[in-house]
Amino acid sequence: MTRPGWDPDSRRALILFFALVALICGAFDFFAIHYRTGSFKVMWGVGISALLTLWLLKRDVRSLGWGFGEWRWQWLAFALPMGYCLVAYGIIWSAGFGGFYDAAFVARVRDGNGFAGWSDGAVLAWFVSTTAVFGMPGSLSSALGEEIGWRGFLVPELAKGLPFTAVALISGLVWGAWHLPLILLGSYHNNSPAALPLYGQLAMFFIGVVSAAVIMAWLRLKSGSLWTAAIFHASHNLAVQAICNPLTIAHAQTPKYVDELGLVLPLTMVPLAVWFFLRGRRELSGRESDPLRGRASARSERLEQVGGG
Repeated sequence: MTRPGWDPDSRRALILFFALVALICGAFDFFAIHYRTGSFKVMWGVGISALLTLWLLKRDVRSLGWGFGEWRWQWLAFALPMGYCLVAYGIIWSAGFGGFYDAAFVARVRDGNGFAGWSDGAVLAWFVSTTAVFGMPGSLSSALGEEIGWRGFLVPELAKGLPFTAVALISGLVWGAWHLPLILLGSYHNNSPAALPLYGQLAMFFIGVVSAAVIMAWLRLKSGSLWTAAIFHASHNLAVQAICNPLTIAHAQTPKYVDELGLVLPLTMVPLAVWFFLRGRRELSGRESDPLRGRASARSERLEQVGGG
């Protein structure tokens, strides 16, 4: 089954959305770069752009995929980043690119929570589990701002006229390009002399972002829920920034290997992304990718069959 291509309304919606992202996020980028206001507002600029697009075109906000859907998709969205981050940092720690674990950090966690007498292993288990669970609301508060736009609006809109392969790659490249002002002009890069040069950091960042975008596009279209993307994004940020990085002992060359701009994590994500890319091409290309529309069409066909019988 071939796709009919975008209708004029879809083209108008995409042009309006990108124009609003450039305008709103550009303004937020200016303040983030010049006044160090942080990236929270920039992230929500994407969501605001999507909501304004729907409002201006008089579209239903429910098209963003607010339904939570089946729990299995949400658990998968949570577990995948935790899993590949554990693999990536396991490589970093075992190869000696960084040490495990930072005993001084564990001591601060123990003292700050009044866990006198607790072993390091018990403190680590408590820290990882509680950070992964109770850190999720705060991480979601920022990730959701982006995901309303990227996976709530952009991915389903692209899927109206493109196969899954193009949807996944284009959404990833757009997402990566959106970060460029803060990477090139702001503080979203590693200034350490031991880190990769800026072009290397950019290459690793785009590999990781496109890999994540492939997985998130599959989750969004398969589940029909933007919450899968928001949870995936929030889980990734938690695993990297709040769990793995604080536990890593920095050696002389550690900045070259850790985080989203280092060598290990982005490359670890690639095999998983390839698996979802091939699965998405098989399962989601050549038909209407949005499962909400797919289920609605299936129900309509059944009703027609019953009515005609």
